[in-house]
Amino acid sequence: MITGAGAGYLPWAPGTAGTLVAIPLSLGLNRIAGASLYLALFTLIAFFTVATWLCKIGEEIFADKDSPKIVVDEIAGFLLANFASPATLKSTLLAFLLFRFFDIMKPFPAGRAERISGGLGVILDDLIAGMYAFGVFRLFLSWGVA
Repeated sequence: MITGAGAGYLPWAPGTAGTLVAIPLSLGLNRIAGASLYLALFTLIAFFTVATWLCKIGEEIFADKDSPKIVVDEIAGFLLANFASPATLKSTLLAFLLFRFFDIMKPFPAGRAERISGGLGVILDDLIAGMYAFGVFRLFLSWGVA
């Protein structure tokens, strides 16, 4: 889970590969949200909690602060970015591109969040990128673009 079923071991773009691994998980979570928003929110928060712990464990295993092999943080960020979204190729692709953009650009305060030690520092910048992507995605949805 820490490496996203091995996606983190790819020599190029492991974060993007980890985000790709998140797509089926996100679609499943969105189906849950369609049935029960409360259950989906609980599941999302539980995933964030476990992922934060896994990021801490991953740093210890790889002996590296925010190792590129750790991609559970990208998975968590994308679950947030695409939360409760329509299950269409266009919407999923847009959420994916927005999340990758914000995760790579690290707009304030995401860049600063990386400096926090432990698992929280590893995952927080991705959750912030996920929040930015979620907000922009929702704007696109309201404009009928997604």
